Amino acid sequence: MKSIVLLTIGLIFGSYMLAPSTVCAVERPNVIVIMTDDQGYGEFSCTGNPITSTPNIDRLAQEGVRFVDFHVSPMCTPTRGQLLSGLDAFRNGAINVSSGRTLLRPELKTMANMFQDAGYRTGHFGKWHLGDNYPFRPEDRGFDEALWFPSSHINSVPDYWDNDYFEDTYIHNTKREKYEGYCTDVFFGEAMKWIDNPQDNRPFFTYIALNAAHWPWFVPDSYRDAIRAAMNSHPEVGKSLGPNQRKDLVSFLAMGANIDDNVGLLDQFLEKIEQKENTIVVFLTDNGSTMGIHYYNAQMRGHKTTLWEGGHRVPCFIRWPSGINNPGEIDTLCHVQDLMPTLADLCRITTHLPAKLDGTSLRPLIDDRTSELTDRMLVINYSRMPSFKVTYTTENPAIPHRDGACVMWKHWRLIENRELYNVQNDIHQDHNVADKHPDIVAKMRSHLDRWWDEVKDDVLEPQSVIIGSDAENPILLSGCEWLDVFVDQQIQIRRGVRKNGAWHVQVDQPGLYEFELRRWPRESGLELAKGCAAKEVTDGTFIAGTALPIHAAKLRLSDNVKVLDTPNQTKTAFITQQHLSKGPMEIQSYLLNESGDEVCGAYYLYVKRLTP
Repeated sequence: MKSIVLLTIGLIFGSYMLAPSTVCAVERPNVIVIMTDDQGYGEFSCTGNPITSTPNIDRLAQEGVRFVDFHVSPMCTPTRGQLLSGLDAFRNGAINVSSGRTLLRPELKTMANMFQDAGYRTGHFGKWHLGDNYPFRPEDRGFDEALWFPSSHINSVPDYWDNDYFEDTYIHNTKREKYEGYCTDVFFGEAMKWIDNPQDNRPFFTYIALNAAHWPWFVPDSYRDAIRAAMNSHPEVGKSLGPNQRKDLVSFLAMGANIDDNVGLLDQFLEKIEQKENTIVVFLTDNGSTMGIHYYNAQMRGHKTTLWEGGHRVPCFIRWPSGINNPGEIDTLCHVQDLMPTLADLCRITTHLPAKLDGTSLRPLIDDRTSELTDRMLVINYSRMPSFKVTYTTENPAIPHRDGACVMWKHWRLIENRELYNVQNDIHQDHNVADKHPDIVAKMRSHLDRWWDEVKDDVLEPQSVIIGSDAENPILLSGCEWLDVFVDQQIQIRRGVRKNGAWHVQVDQPGLYEFELRRWPRESGLELAKGCAAKEVTDGTFIAGTALPIHAAKLRLSDNVKVLDTPNQTKTAFITQQHLSKGPMEIQSYLLNESGDEVCGAYYLYVKRLTP
């Protein structure tokens, strides 16, 4: 990825003057952050994986610094919010993958805003997952260029209907556009096209956030052959897997091989445009592995969504050939929210950081392995899916709770405020030593209590999408934003899950609004009460859609409820118009059967302001 700019003499000797350290580049560096989805610590050959080969990612790791005690959230949205804000998830508002709790507080300055303010051009390519509507979209949060898809994965509820990773329709700068090729190839390819702009010599910040290797495990079939061969050579790996699980693992690792190829193409591109030397490349994953526990988990316990080490310890590599001249391992406890201040420090733009941060710059560690960060404790906590079975509360686990946390201090891990592990000599966390170290437990519990007191009021406040704004009118609200209700997969829409919930919105302008209630999205063309056939897609099959006995609907706008008993002419939607006042509002929809009983909510609600 390209671009950098030569600094003027005044900048070189002024606010961007280089300090005497291992950072030796004269030009402001470009920055590329690559984040993959659902790959854990052990998914790479450089971290010991016995099956897959990732030579390009391995080379990136070898040429840079490798953080080997680096942590994120056990689920993707909290990690992404912490990366882009430098704040704990419970402070920044993005605490869950769905259920109305993905929204990064709109008043916060993001990493993209920081680089933008420092004179960088900014581009985002791939998964966003911090809000699908204004004012939460990447276009609203500091990115000049944005190519993305909504919600948690391709083929999520608000995604373009029947997207399947190949030849998909994405959102490009607020407009839907169709792209040719496999998703990972598209996101890397479009990022490189955007970077290669001879008319703009500003340095660039590029955020490439992939949906791979997230389910569904679709991938060009040619990538499976090498994985199958490697698994045949290592029959002891994943020997307990059934045929279907083994097939899924092959596809999952094949997605990783495709990612590695794209990292290699990116490096070739940077060399071609003569920008590799002065481009900082950060590579990390968003949470623990979804597959590691079935075949190789780098000796760790747990997986995505768990508080065990395998749920949140991930690889993080930072390479900058002209600026970091002492590659190697760093084993200090670090966290994803450290990356924002670290990159600001490396790029000499710390004056553009927000005033409040939970993260701290890792540059002292990069410059000097013997340097010690402050003796800090870190807290991992997030809002679970409503269906999760947890032991720390009897309430809906989507509602944030103090004890749903892992507190980390050096090599200690306090889990759910009751179990203590020493991962230095018990990496698999088999031995709870809380009874043997009551002083350690007390110290870490005290920190958790202070932290909870700081965040408990703000974290319970739902963030609100804005309707009726000139920035996004009309607007699509989907079931994935029903507060504390999980409906976020198109397979759930096909199955017709019997769920409902409320949208929390802010009406931007008073006026006449049109509401269009649908079971299926517009582009599907499907009727309210009818199902749909199974569909063969490029690398799999989408199941048939179930018919639902939908005869009428209700729409609740705060305390005002209106019954809708006649669908539109095509029988694809119920439509009504209502006058709204400016301000906060709850919206809830109900699809009803012939007896007037609720079937489910309208998974898709299109809202349009008709008049000021």
